[in-house]
Amino acid sequence: QVQLVESGGGLVQPGGSLNLSCAASGSIGSINAMAWYRQAPEKQRELVARIFSSGSANYADSVKGRFTISRDNAKKTVYLQMNSLKPEDTAVYYCRIWGLQDYWGQGTQVTVSS
Repeated sequence: QVQLVESGGGLVQPGGSLNLSCAASGSIGSINAMAWYRQAPEKQRELVARIFSSGSANYADSVKGRFTISRDNAKKTVYLQMNSLKPEDTAVYYCRIWGLQDYWGQGTQVTVSS
């Protein structure tokens, strides 16, 4: 049974930083892309960043230059380094991994507030 376990969320002041991680366990198979999404209250879930097996990545315009996605294939883990956080970054963040199937994490809350 495949599980994705996220960690690193929390409360941070504007301008602060957080580093999210998402580790996969179980027989996930060969991993293609890995990504982070977020969903703010009363808004649709949106793609934040995605990284492919080649190492190339793309980002939502709203986070470019502030967030960095990375992956460790040996650990089956994807990271999201978030810097210069803004109140509008407040959301539940979900990881998504494309392996044998399409897998989602349970979500981790990120709150940016003074």
